[in-house]
Amino acid sequence: MFQIKYVFIFSFFFISLLINAQGFQVNLQGQAQQGMGGAGIAYAQDAASLFFNPGSSSFVKGNSININANAGFANSKFLDKNTHIISETKSPTSTPFAAYGLFQLKDSANLKLGLAVYTPFGSTVQWQDNWTGRFAITKLQLLAIYIQPTVSYKLTKKIGIGAGFIFATGKVNLQKDIPVIDVNGNYGHAELEGKANGYGYNLGIYYNPIPKFFIGLTYRSQVNMNVKNGEAKFTVPSSLSVNFPDGKFTSSLPLPSVTSLGFAYKLTLKTTLALDINYTGWKAYDTLAFDYENNTTSLIDTKSARNYKNTFAFRFGGDYKISEQLIARLGIAFALSPVPDGYVTPETPDANRINYTAGLGYNFKKHFAINASFLFTTFKREGTNIETNLSGTYKTNVVIPGLSIIYKF
Repeated sequence: MFQIKYVFIFSFFFISLLINAQGFQVNLQGQAQQGMGGAGIAYAQDAASLFFNPGSSSFVKGNSININANAGFANSKFLDKNTHIISETKSPTSTPFAAYGLFQLKDSANLKLGLAVYTPFGSTVQWQDNWTGRFAITKLQLLAIYIQPTVSYKLTKKIGIGAGFIFATGKVNLQKDIPVIDVNGNYGHAELEGKANGYGYNLGIYYNPIPKFFIGLTYRSQVNMNVKNGEAKFTVPSSLSVNFPDGKFTSSLPLPSVTSLGFAYKLTLKTTLALDINYTGWKAYDTLAFDYENNTTSLIDTKSARNYKNTFAFRFGGDYKISEQLIARLGIAFALSPVPDGYVTPETPDANRINYTAGLGYNFKKHFAINASFLFTTFKREGTNIETNLSGTYKTNVVIPGLSIIYKF
C-alpha cells in the first residue's frame, strides 16, 4: 500500500503542471486579444504579437512597451459520488502577467527586435481542510515564466516572418495528506517542491494577400521541463520514516507544441473580426517517469501511462471603434480538454469549455493607451480517477479581469 500511495504523491506533482497548462490556458498574454476571445494570430494590434505571431510584429507601428496584468478568481466544487459530501476550494487570487518590448532599428524600416516575458502557467489551488480528496491534494502553487527574445522581419509590404527563442523557468509547491495516522490521530503530510527549466522556440508568418484580409500561421514548439533536484519532505509517524524518506528526484515532462492558424478581416473602417484555430500536441504526454534518489521497497523508479490526446481550440472575436480613442471588444472561445476519462484530477479539474470575453481600449493621444478585458467560463466534469479511485463531479467557475498599459514612442 505504501509503495502505491508514495508513487501517487510524485505523479500528482507533474499532473498538476500539465492540468494547469490546459485547465487555465485562456490566452492571457494580451488584453486586446483577450477581449476578442483570445484571437490574435492574424491581427497585429500591439507588441503582444511577439507571443501571438512573431511574423506580424514587424507590421506593428512604432516602438512600444506593453505591460499586462490579470487577476484570476477560480472556484471549484466537488460532489463525492460515494459519500455525497460537497467540498470546495479556497484558492487565493492568481496574478499571471505579460510584458513586451518591441523596437525598430533606425537603419532598417523592415526589421524589429522584441522581448517578451510572460506567465503561461501560474496559480494556486487550495482545497478546504479535511476535504474528501485530501489524499490526492490539499494545495498546489505553481509559477512558470517564459522569456522570449524575438526577431521579426517584413519581407514585403504583404509578408512578415518572425522567430523567438524561449527559455522557460518554473517552480511548484504541492501538498497533500498521507493515509497514515500518528498517536494523536493526525494524518501524515507530504510537501513537494521543485524547480524546472526548458527551452523552445516560437515561429510565425503573417500574410496580407488582399486588402482587408490577413492570415497568420504560427508554431510554438514543445518545451521539455527538466526537474533535476526536486525535494520531497514528509511528516509521518517515526515507525514509517524509513518508508517515506526525505530526498530528491529527477524527471522531465513535455509542455506541448501549439500550431495555430488565424484569420482577420477588416469588415468596415470601424470593425475587425478575427478567428484563431489552435492545435495542441498533448499526445506528447503519454508517459510519466520518475527517477528517485532514495529508493526503498515503497519507493521505486516508475513509468506510468497518461495517454493524453491532441486537442483543438477555436477563438473568435471582433472589435469596434466607437471613436478615435475608444474601442469595444467581444469574443468567445471553445476549447476541448486533452484529459481522457479516468485521468481527471482535483488540481484543476479539466473539461471542454466555452470562454466568454469582453474588453475596452482607450488611446490617450499618441503615446499612451490602456486596454481592459474580462473573461468568464464555467464547466463541469464527472469521472473516476483510475489511480486514486476518487469519484464524483467537479464544477468550476473562473472569472479573470485584466488590464494593460501601453507606451508608444
